[in-house]
Amino acid sequence: MENNRSAKSLWGDYLDKHLEDAFVEAPKVEHFCDNEKAANACAKLVLKGVKKATSHSLLGLQLRKERLPKIGDFRIVTDWDGEAKCIVRTTAVQLKPLFSIDENNAQLEGEGDLSLVNWKQTHWAYYQQELAPFNRTPKESMIVVFEEFVKVF
Repeated sequence: MENNRSAKSLWGDYLDKHLEDAFVEAPKVEHFCDNEKAANACAKLVLKGVKKATSHSLLGLQLRKERLPKIGDFRIVTDWDGEAKCIVRTTAVQLKPLFSIDENNAQLEGEGDLSLVNWKQTHWAYYQQELAPFNRTPKESMIVVFEEFVKVF
């Protein structure tokens, strides 16, 4: 967050109204997705309250040495260019095999036509791209970290 003025400003505005969170660890600042069009579309969906979840591959998190999300985590959502759009807070985290993602999960993610078929197509492509630099490929049995969140600011 140290180099992102818009994120710093948004977090400061949030803390002005929520002193109870003054000692919370500084939130992660990031956009969704791996391309500009999807990242900007997802930021808009979060702002509208349509996108309420995201799905990480556990293997991807491990290979990048990122920690698992946990309930109560804050995240500043940006567009592709890093402009802060809103703050979300994690409300639930589930570890589940990719094959067990269901219609409800797809609808909570709020992307595309909200169907499970669309979710599986877009996420399979995303996981392929995410894991390729590590010479790994997605599998139906791989663990997905399904993270639900609520927009708080």
